[in-house]
Amino acid sequence: MIKLCVFDFDSTLMDGESIDILASAYGVGSAVSKITSAAMNGDLDFFESLNKRVSFLSGMSYEKVLELCKNFPLMNGAKELISYLKAKNIIVAVFSGGFHEGVDEAQKKLNFDIAFANYLHQKNGILSGLVGGEMMFSNSKGIMLKRLKELLKLKDDEVACVGDGANDLSMFKESGLNIAFCAKEILKQNANFCVDEKDLSKIKDIIK
Repeated sequence: MIKLCVFDFDSTLMDGESIDILASAYGVGSAVSKITSAAMNGDLDFFESLNKRVSFLSGMSYEKVLELCKNFPLMNGAKELISYLKAKNIIVAVFSGGFHEGVDEAQKKLNFDIAFANYLHQKNGILSGLVGGEMMFSNSKGIMLKRLKELLKLKDDEVACVGDGANDLSMFKESGLNIAFCAKEILKQNANFCVDEKDLSKIKDIIK
């Protein structure tokens, strides 16, 4: 019986990568997307790659960031799946190596219970190119899930995780049911189930 379901955000609940969308709007999309791809495949250290990518956003208007984040495209089936899980009294959490600026906007629309992510540092309305927060490292999701399990007194087999990239591996190790959603090969190899269609509602057939 699943009591907690943890989702990645970028390319899982949201159809795209937050940093790539922001970088594209700021005219540095090509440089950033190459680093993102390598990081999600597990070819680069997540912490180093995150800092490098955010540095390209130095000088960007924070107001523009917030405007873009309000319009991040949600993944097909996201609202349906979360409504289904909550109707079953399953706690829904989001662990994102992306940014609260986008995740918090999505929470208003999807109504998940709690989210952990990072914050883009800004001063006087301008991004500094620095970032900090709760999900900075490759093992951050695993550490946070371990804490949540202890707080909620949950066993591994009462937890499900849904993700797509290499930085989701650490939370998979703390979970009993692991679902790779349109995922990189490195994550598929560590999953119990793989969903390769861009439709999160398909997961209703797994978490019954």
